[in-house]
Amino acid sequence: MVFMDFEKPLETLNEQLEKLKEIGEEGAIDVTESIKELEKKIQATKKEIYGNLTGWQRVQLSRHPERPYTLFYIENMCKKFVELHGDRYCKDDKAIVGGLAKIDNINVVIIGHQKGNNTKQRQYRNFGMANPEGYRKALRLMKLAEKFNLPVISLIDTPGAFPGLEAEERGQAEAIAKNLFEMAQLRVPILCYIIGEGASGGALGIGVGDKVFMLENTWYTVISPESCSSILWRSWDHKEEAAEALKLTPEHMLKFGLIDDIIKEPLGGAHTDPDKMVKTLKQHIKNELPPLMLKDKDQLVNDRIEKYNVMGRFIEVSETI
Repeated sequence: MVFMDFEKPLETLNEQLEKLKEIGEEGAIDVTESIKELEKKIQATKKEIYGNLTGWQRVQLSRHPERPYTLFYIENMCKKFVELHGDRYCKDDKAIVGGLAKIDNINVVIIGHQKGNNTKQRQYRNFGMANPEGYRKALRLMKLAEKFNLPVISLIDTPGAFPGLEAEERGQAEAIAKNLFEMAQLRVPILCYIIGEGASGGALGIGVGDKVFMLENTWYTVISPESCSSILWRSWDHKEEAAEALKLTPEHMLKFGLIDDIIKEPLGGAHTDPDKMVKTLKQHIKNELPPLMLKDKDQLVNDRIEKYNVMGRFIEVSETI
């Protein structure tokens, strides 16, 4: 298992536990009680560490290399999944995957960012940073969902839309803006889940929904802490300070009224028990979809638009002469 910097006490304890188990397997000494005591200590240390995470530590957990990604959830939640490719304008963007799926007895269209599980896959998937054709593919699938009256499930996990020159040349901003416009009016239910990183327009491009949820160890904000630090301090050295200032945690987002709820993860993060996380997410989808599917289409769209209309805070200042 890979440990983050702030998890070093756990790494040491786990190493001690492995050594004790090796001694026990050799059979020379009975270490049963020692193992139990050490396991209790590990559990207590976990509760202490994960009960007081900073914003930056949440960011680190959201990027854990063993964290489950979109395709893992799809493969383990869905009875069937037929991936659909291409945007019918340019090409197929590997950073966004999507297609027709069946979650138990519910037919859906599911889309999401895919980062890749190793170096080669991450390069192939462009680290989950989509080009315009990725957002256009997502929109094509959402319009297909609307045509066949299928709800849309969106799984968000991206450090941002791809910022390269070629992406701008092909209309990155227009593609994301078009998705925001179309998703606001889509006449089928949309559930959005932030399963990892939720950065800027890259997340919003598939993130407008009737309900928006965040997994416990994820983040959602207009800019990554590193980029924020480089703009304000001309250096990445202040990324931890930037993470706190951005107030990017699920608790902050819920307080601001930008999401609808927080989904608990296994203690230590989704990567510590991916199968349990899949079951939790699947059950959550099955609970949330039926009420939305019963709604009148016009009411569904009106409620969604109103949801976003009331977001944000402002103060009117009367101008003095």
